[in-house]
Amino acid sequence: MNILFFLTPKKEVAYIPAEDTLRQTLEKMKYHGYTAVPMLTKEGKYAGTITEGDILWTMQEQCGWDLQIAEKVRIQDVHRRRDYQEVSINTDIDDLVDVIKDQNFVPVSDDQKNFIGIITRKDVIEFYYNEYQKLDRKEN
Repeated sequence: MNILFFLTPKKEVAYIPAEDTLRQTLEKMKYHGYTAVPMLTKEGKYAGTITEGDILWTMQEQCGWDLQIAEKVRIQDVHRRRDYQEVSINTDIDDLVDVIKDQNFVPVSDDQKNFIGIITRKDVIEFYYNEYQKLDRKEN
C-alpha cells in the first residue's frame, strides 16, 4: 500500500512559515485549535514542528509573557523540545507505522524534499480498525 492513500495535502493543512513571529504563531494555533503544527521554510521545506509547549516555554523564558516582545521573536528561533520525524513519499507503510506511533501526525515530503502534506495518526488507526472489522465479519 502507498502511504499517499493517507495524505492530507498541504493546501488542507495549517502550517507556520518559519519567518512568522511567536505572536503570529500563537494566534494561528489558537484559531485552528491545534496543539502542534509543521513549520515550513520560504522554499516550502519542512523545518520542524512547533508545539504549544514550545510556545509556552518561550513566552515564559524569553518574553516574560509580554506579547509585544513575542512580536519580535521569530518562530524559527524558538527552541523546540523535539521535531516530528518527516517521511518521504517513498516510505513504506511499515516504516510509517513505526514513526506515527510516537507522533500525532507525520510530515511528508516529495523527492525534492518539498513539504506536500501530513498523515495523521487518526487516519492510520481508522484504516486499520476498518480492516480489522472486515476480517472479523468474514470470520463470523
